[in-house]
Amino acid sequence: MMDPNFWHQRWEKNEIAFHEGKAHPFLVKHCQDLLLPKGRRIFVPLCGKTLDISWLISKGYCVAGAELSPLAIEQLFMELGMQPEISQVEALEHWSAKQIDIFVGDLFELSRTVLGPVDAVYDRAALVALPEHMRTRYAAHLVEVTHRVPQLLICYDYDQRLRDGPPFAVSNGEVHRHYAHQYEVTLLDSAEVLGGLKGTCPATENVWLLRPK
Repeated sequence: MMDPNFWHQRWEKNEIAFHEGKAHPFLVKHCQDLLLPKGRRIFVPLCGKTLDISWLISKGYCVAGAELSPLAIEQLFMELGMQPEISQVEALEHWSAKQIDIFVGDLFELSRTVLGPVDAVYDRAALVALPEHMRTRYAAHLVEVTHRVPQLLICYDYDQRLRDGPPFAVSNGEVHRHYAHQYEVTLLDSAEVLGGLKGTCPATENVWLLRPK
């Protein structure tokens, strides 16, 4: 299993090149494909302090997130200009404010009961953050805790031999292996990563729509 200290150290050292300064273009373009009315609750696993959360809230959605790093979530609430209420729920810290609930700790400790009902998943940074041996477990856990709701999933596809992750390469075939038995899996859009992935190798970014069968 990936050492949690890896991510804690990345945040403490501000080594967060994966954090973008705006909402992801694929989210802005394809959120509507989830067909969710305003007020519905979207789960963002391994959310960090992504500006996608601010964008979703601005569009009238409620956001639930999960994140290992308390520092990331402290920064998230500061940037949102919100004062969270913090409580302990089972093995996780629950940071909450209007339209937002973040569960801080090990994602695999998050249960369906603690998460509560959600209407969709937006996975931009979770599947690609995990090494191959953890992704099958993650996908099954995600389906379980969210009760198989629709997903918008963003992945990178590249030659994993050319660089180490994260983000790790997740091929089209792997997406189908994890999810096609539960979902109708549709490739919505693809784009070449300009300049290559972190300037090291050619890569394609794909966005998938997963609808329950």
